[in-house]
Amino acid sequence: MSPMRGVRIPSPVGEGVAMHLPACRVAIVGAGNMGGAMVARLCELGWSVVVCDIDPVRQQQALEAGACLADTPETAARALVADGVLIVCVVDAAQSHDVLFGAGGAAASLHSGQAVMLCPTIAPQDTEALAEVLWAQGLDCIDAPMSGGPVRARDGRMSLIVAAPDGVLERHAPLLAALSTKVFRISERVGDGARTKLVNNLLAGINLVGAAEVLALAERLGLDLSTTLDVIEQSSGQSWIGSDRMRRAIAGDLAPRAHVTLLEKDTRLAVQAARAAGFAGPLGERVAGVFEQAHAAGMADLDDAALLQLLRGARS
Repeated sequence: MSPMRGVRIPSPVGEGVAMHLPACRVAIVGAGNMGGAMVARLCELGWSVVVCDIDPVRQQQALEAGACLADTPETAARALVADGVLIVCVVDAAQSHDVLFGAGGAAASLHSGQAVMLCPTIAPQDTEALAEVLWAQGLDCIDAPMSGGPVRARDGRMSLIVAAPDGVLERHAPLLAALSTKVFRISERVGDGARTKLVNNLLAGINLVGAAEVLALAERLGLDLSTTLDVIEQSSGQSWIGSDRMRRAIAGDLAPRAHVTLLEKDTRLAVQAARAAGFAGPLGERVAGVFEQAHAAGMADLDDAALLQLLRGARS
């Protein structure tokens, strides 16, 4: 997910072109790993899509996929048809607020009958706060965090965790079905999608730290890491994120698909939500601390598979 700050971006197709866009059913702000995968999937399925992203590489990828470009979120919103959907696919709550309500923000150009779909992993109270402002404008809000990574998003197999009134979800069911074959309707309460995503991502963080720890231990015990992971993948210790990340780590491939900072943020938010609920589990805070250590060790911009590298240096 690429950051957006409501800043005008240069259009590779020429100054001013973004101001004369054809009517589109979907606008996507933030065409990074996940957002870009959704752009490619929707365009492939024949949906009309307009994209806003500050990264020229992501802009070009969107053009090649068949999308149109907008220079600001507001311009993207103006291109939407009457029942169109603006998908916000940035990193955090501050960026989401800027996309919607900052300079050049989308909300000013959205109209009653249109919807905003919030895909970042953010705190439930932030989702609720954004939704309240949107509702005051007569806009619908779909709380819709994602999980599964860009490959699954590209082919429609990601998990899409949605919470919104049933009528809103029914109106936009074709879009949800186009984006994912795994749409989980959590409840009608906006914010419950965010809560579910935090629970999931805390477990993802626990599983990833656990996988990195046991492989670092296996190496210290003189075991072959690839063979050890073969056993784990067919035994009781298996986890999808452990297999996915540790295969890359063993190969020395730390090119970022999911930066360390993402699960650092998500585990921190999950721990904060736990505290607010009066719950203190034995693992959450420790796992969040491991991601903080990885960040402090200079791994923030690496793939979170880098946890194996971090834990290889662990000493008693």
